[in-house]
Amino acid sequence: MKTLKSLRPSMRENKRYLLVEGKNLRKNIEKAILEFIGILGMSKVGLEFIREGQDSAIIGINREMVDSVRASLCVFSEKMEVKKVSGTLKGLKR
Repeated sequence: MKTLKSLRPSMRENKRYLLVEGKNLRKNIEKAILEFIGILGMSKVGLEFIREGQDSAIIGINREMVDSVRASLCVFSEKMEVKKVSGTLKGLKR
């Protein structure tokens, strides 16, 4: 049985990390993206929850979809705010 080779760095998806503040973030973020850009857009976003707190969360998304995700969070009925965007988790924590 052959094992799969890992992807080259040039073939990997480039991520951006967002610090988001609000209530019920896991449910509301997914709902906002689905309502604004649909199922196909949700798959292109590549949403990944890195860390969740009481009123804040760090999410990882595809670099090309940052503007769409920010727009979907702004127009959603529940209040959510993107505090910071970074290319690395270390840069986000500063």
